Amino acid sequence: MKKTLLLACICCAFCACNNVEKQASVKLQEARQAYESGDYNQAKILIDSIKILYPKAYETRKAGIGLMQEVELKEQEKTLHYLDSLLQQKQQQLDAMKSAYTFEKDVEYQRIGHYLHPSQVIEKNLHRSFLRFQVDENGLMSLTSIYCGARNIHHTAVKVSTPDGIFAQTPPSKDSYETTDLGEKIEKADYKMGEDGDVINFLYANKDKNIRVDYIGERPYSTTLTANDRKAVVSVYELAQVLSAITEIKKNIEEAKLKSDFVKKKMEERKAKEE
Repeated sequence: MKKTLLLACICCAFCACNNVEKQASVKLQEARQAYESGDYNQAKILIDSIKILYPKAYETRKAGIGLMQEVELKEQEKTLHYLDSLLQQKQQQLDAMKSAYTFEKDVEYQRIGHYLHPSQVIEKNLHRSFLRFQVDENGLMSLTSIYCGARNIHHTAVKVSTPDGIFAQTPPSKDSYETTDLGEKIEKADYKMGEDGDVINFLYANKDKNIRVDYIGERPYSTTLTANDRKAVVSVYELAQVLSAITEIKKNIEEAKLKSDFVKKKMEERKAKEE
């Protein structure tokens, strides 16, 4: 009697396990269909649901791990294809734009060069106080406040304002210096975008307005942004958008490649264990 009862229990447990595996395998098949139709997100949701709904369906869950790796690999391949296409578009846009800029790079001292508007090269602006705009090859834009005069003002920041009183102001510069050339006092202070008190964005947004520039230092000094300087900030700003987009795309491509390589390694390890 006891043996009969034991056998009955074993049979029930076996049937229950088989039933769980069958139910889980149906869900796995749905996940595979979603994967084959390109709905990778739905495939992942279905695979994850197997672990929650059928925790004891060990064989199906094991097969689900393999399918999840296939899904993740396909996702990265799709991402790489999209990013490569986007990079080509942005690179073509850059190639069409960059001939309109002056590129400066001292290969002996600089790892990264920068672009600026031709009207703002130093040779054309000697003895002039103005705001100079540039963007490096990675898309990081910055502005330099340049002062030239008979006396030092020892400025560390600048304030820009429109005729209606709206303004933006940089924090104190982290990179500034002063020098003297044939009796002329020259001061320069750099402000990177993101650390500029939103001055660059303010100038771009108000590109069609007259802009007053106040140098903040020990002595007061003010000037105005010329028409060429307004053109320069707009031109460099738009180039910066393209360059920064290219830098971001390249970064995303590297991340996608690393993820793809990681998944491939996991697939190889799983295959080796199965063999």
